[in-house]
Amino acid sequence: MKHQKPELLSPAGDRERLEAAVRYGADAVYLAGKSFGMRSAPANFSLEELADAVAYCHAHGVKVYVTCNTLPRNDEFAEMPAFLSACQDIGVDAFIISDLGVLALAKKVVPQVERHISTQTGIVNYAAAQVCWELGAKRVVLAREVPLSEIQGIRDNTDPDLELEAFVHGAMCMSFSGRCVMSNYMTGRDANRGQCAQPCRWEYHITEAQRPGEEFTLVQEEKGAYLFNSNDMRMIDCLPQMMEAGVSSLKIEGRAKSAYYVACVTAAYRRAIDFVWEHPGEPLPQEILLETEKISHRPYSHGFYFGGEPGQTLDRSHYARGYELVAICQGRQGNLLQLTQRNRFFQGQEVDILQPGKPSFTATLDRIYNQDREPIDVAPHAEMTVFWETDAQVEEGAYLRIKKN
Repeated sequence: MKHQKPELLSPAGDRERLEAAVRYGADAVYLAGKSFGMRSAPANFSLEELADAVAYCHAHGVKVYVTCNTLPRNDEFAEMPAFLSACQDIGVDAFIISDLGVLALAKKVVPQVERHISTQTGIVNYAAAQVCWELGAKRVVLAREVPLSEIQGIRDNTDPDLELEAFVHGAMCMSFSGRCVMSNYMTGRDANRGQCAQPCRWEYHITEAQRPGEEFTLVQEEKGAYLFNSNDMRMIDCLPQMMEAGVSSLKIEGRAKSAYYVACVTAAYRRAIDFVWEHPGEPLPQEILLETEKISHRPYSHGFYFGGEPGQTLDRSHYARGYELVAICQGRQGNLLQLTQRNRFFQGQEVDILQPGKPSFTATLDRIYNQDREPIDVAPHAEMTVFWETDAQVEEGAYLRIKKN
């Protein structure tokens, strides 16, 4: 079977993150309305905002997929036809669905819009994938638990027009396909309705029934063990294998992450996909791989793609932060670049600059000024305006970050 170049699918928790995804190379974005989406923490999109977002994306050749992947209760079904119809009128390209009732409803009410089966459904074999196709799905988002070798089997035994989507980057869930009741049990916040409190990231101790009140740890430290704390996934170095297995769409997790995170990861995978496609058999340049180290992340793994366990971090839950975002470029005024400060930086520091469609590069903040154009040694105030005198070619929207010691 001849494979096509895979789609790069990026998260968009709000308009800022959506624009970052589009500017930095996504072929499609996935987002949620104010209802029926599995992420309630991001701002998400009202219908009016969604209409503007779709117009913006389509103007840039980018598709928009709307998540309808919660498990709706009986009383919510009355509201769903109107929501689906409004999305169809707006021009969304697909719905991401986990519930069979929603799948049937969407096929009946909005047949012109593609239907994608969410990873929440837990598709792990070709029979289930084929049934989804026969029920009207254009695409299945495979469960994160499926090894790469078995994805090839799914591809070989399903209709060739059925698209396969798989995650390539981001947070992992300790529960099967995200079907978890731990948050609901411990906090009353239902993970299957977009309200997960992430108790799997918390620190735990154990007690023995005959010795109540006496705590034990499972590691040789005073702190407790992070028993359920999954590592993050990173598959950027394995894209040839994913393409060969027949994956149609490569999905980045992170609707609750920052616009900078979306931009940085999207830029890295955009360059990686293009490189692998144009230079088959050649190793991925190290500087593209290193771009994924310039965001906050848990230790990386390949998830379950190559079998075995993805590897856990039982003694800590914090993120690795090798770089820090310090400013965003707002444009040029003559020989001055206008920056908006995000974290403190100093005159004379070297910054690493990320902008769309280009490798990152470094430059020195040798002459910086406050909003009154007075020379300053440090930019200490959140969101302050800073002017940087430089000949460096930095475009509006570029991100400036510094390497931490």
